[in-house]
Amino acid sequence: MVRIEEVIIVEGKYDKNTLSQVVDAVILETSGFGIFHDKQKRKLFQMLADRRGLIILTDSDGAGFVIRNHLKGFLPAQKVKQAYIPDLYGKEKRKASPSKEGKLGVEGMRPEILLDALRRAGAHFVGEEQTGILSERITKTDFYRLGLSGGEGSRQKRLCILKRLELPEHLSSDAMLDVLNALMSREEFFALVRQVLPDRAERSLPEEGPAGIDP
Repeated sequence: MVRIEEVIIVEGKYDKNTLSQVVDAVILETSGFGIFHDKQKRKLFQMLADRRGLIILTDSDGAGFVIRNHLKGFLPAQKVKQAYIPDLYGKEKRKASPSKEGKLGVEGMRPEILLDALRRAGAHFVGEEQTGILSERITKTDFYRLGLSGGEGSRQKRLCILKRLELPEHLSSDAMLDVLNALMSREEFFALVRQVLPDRAERSLPEEGPAGIDP
């Protein structure tokens, strides 16, 4: 079992039970929407963010993103990492029926998927060398020029990228940008766009490649 330095925030006890079998870490629950009215727990999360750093790992459905966005509203952004599980459809064994959106939550994820989500978020695995953040960042201008924001069909284009990377469909444009910068270099991003959206890439990228586009 691997050990993670940051405190991990999940929605409920079943998520915690699943994750505790995969990583050795401090894992705390929001009690679902209970965090909205729990001032003491909010203060605790703020204190732990300052001292240890936090990783938010909620479900990929709409409710999970409501909780995630609420946490982002009162936690210091520089002390928080965002971990996302992919949109996988199915039903957890303990449930009689699937969730409203039919997606598996954190409790339904396989161990390797949870570990991958944490690695993508930049979790500090104790005993492993940290590579740091990639220097050449993907920008909002890149998104706009590639039709991923600010234009007709932008959301559908983003969904194509998200699906290829097995990231949740509920990611906003800004959140998607943060995740991409945690996952890959700008050059790798343009290579991905050429694969997933070849027609758009041909019209938007110069012949000399990614370096020709100003950040």
